[in-house]
Amino acid sequence: MSAYPSGRAVVPATVSVFSSPGSWIESAALDQCRQVAALDGMAHVAAMPDLHPGKGAPIGAAMSSTVLYPFLVGSDIGCGIAVFPIALRRVVPERLAARFPDLDRALDPDRGADDPAWSVLDGDVPAGHLDGLGTVGRGNHFVELARVGPILAAEHAARLGLDAGDLVLVVHSGSRGLGERILREHTETHGAGPAPDPDAYLARHDAAVRWGSLNRRLLAARVAYALGAEPTEPVVDQCHNLVEIRDGRYLHRKGAAPGDGRDVLIAGTRGTPSYLVAAHAGPDASYSVAHGAGRKMSRADALRRGRAKHTVEELRRTPVGSIVVCGDRQLLFEEAPTAYKRIEQVIGDLVAHDLATPVTTTVPLVTYKTPDVGRRDERRKGRR
Repeated sequence: MSAYPSGRAVVPATVSVFSSPGSWIESAALDQCRQVAALDGMAHVAAMPDLHPGKGAPIGAAMSSTVLYPFLVGSDIGCGIAVFPIALRRVVPERLAARFPDLDRALDPDRGADDPAWSVLDGDVPAGHLDGLGTVGRGNHFVELARVGPILAAEHAARLGLDAGDLVLVVHSGSRGLGERILREHTETHGAGPAPDPDAYLARHDAAVRWGSLNRRLLAARVAYALGAEPTEPVVDQCHNLVEIRDGRYLHRKGAAPGDGRDVLIAGTRGTPSYLVAAHAGPDASYSVAHGAGRKMSRADALRRGRAKHTVEELRRTPVGSIVVCGDRQLLFEEAPTAYKRIEQVIGDLVAHDLATPVTTTVPLVTYKTPDVGRRDERRKGRR
């Protein structure tokens, strides 16, 4: 870990980077951390080993301040990762991939009132926001059928009810258009400035966080029913884009998961395992841990390099043997495993800084990104 003074004359904020000499940390991301540290009221910035540059603020950081800055949370308020156990009789990835539902099609309470996925809804939809409900979104979001790998911490795995070989659904999604609307309405008037009424912002923010959690449950239920299984309660559901009041300050997390005694699924790539960890981060790390492998390339670079290095078919069948369902070829290249840092390095840094204990891995079998109707129809014709 290294610390950098922000350069402020009065009670300077610090930037602590929880990485190692072997970590891939871009200088642009460190510059963004120092810029955030210079904001009025900022006390501490904790940068995780998955740190990378974002739009105006770093991704993979937890930022503590006496002032609430909505732009530090970003537009996808409530984005997070949940893990749901699932029981399936036969696991043939090619066949299961063809059965994934169209998760670009939103659930409609009127036209789709008989959809069984509604069974997981308890009460009203937060903020009454129905646009995009039950959809996964784009970018790095996904729904993944995975197999639990070797158990690395038996006590924690037993507490979660997980055994090696179990099947789980891993769901990574956020508040879709709701969080974007909240940030847009703030920035139209206040730009990157602080929230003039923190309580009012927090009320809308909290609704978006609840919406994101509900959406992950709906996505898991839609997939479970499509695969012939019953939906289950998540064993993990942690949001990594949010702000909370901690130690009398606003703790902004952008791509950083709560790490104070929580269980967290830290996403790898679509061609590598993810890690489920028991987090135990303290105040130096702003009670936070990494949320994923973290991008190593911008989307433009990943697209350019990926087209020169990979074929579409190589990206649809990953090095671990899993299948990626994605009808958007550009997104396939942007989300190629090589566009991300090594997840093993990220986890190793968290362990070295005593922020988390690895419990197990989840190894992808089928990863859904976007509908791929043409290929699904081809597979069905081939089985006739």
